[in-house]
Amino acid sequence: MAVKQLSVFAENRTGSIYEITNTLSTAGINIRAFSIADTQNYGILRLIVSDPRAAAMALSTEGKIVSVTDVVSVQIPDRQGGLTELLRVLAEAEIPVEYLYAFVASSPDQAYVVLRVEDNAKTEALLAEKGFVILTDEIIRQG
Repeated sequence: MAVKQLSVFAENRTGSIYEITNTLSTAGINIRAFSIADTQNYGILRLIVSDPRAAAMALSTEGKIVSVTDVVSVQIPDRQGGLTELLRVLAEAEIPVEYLYAFVASSPDQAYVVLRVEDNAKTEALLAEKGFVILTDEIIRQG
């Protein structure tokens, strides 16, 4: 049930992120979530989009370096301590988190979190067992 995440190499220069988002917009792709990790010369733009396959093709056609990675996306309560509950479950199970970022859910009392972990299937099974809703590409596509 893992969600497809795009990682796009982006030079640290004016207009670089615009070029990526413009390519996606022109291709009819909706960005659901994003995160940018940068260094002095470049950054990695991580994206959850409405159509990962079409997005990767559109960006590659424009000469962008793109990789697709499976990540876990989970729904959490949008309230104080909601994220802490999720992270407690992972810590108690000794599941390390490489990185995470959040995005807005369609429901006002929920939030969505993207997790990069070593074992997606194990993490998804644990979280589902603990009552968390695991998101799929289909759920994200619908918004």
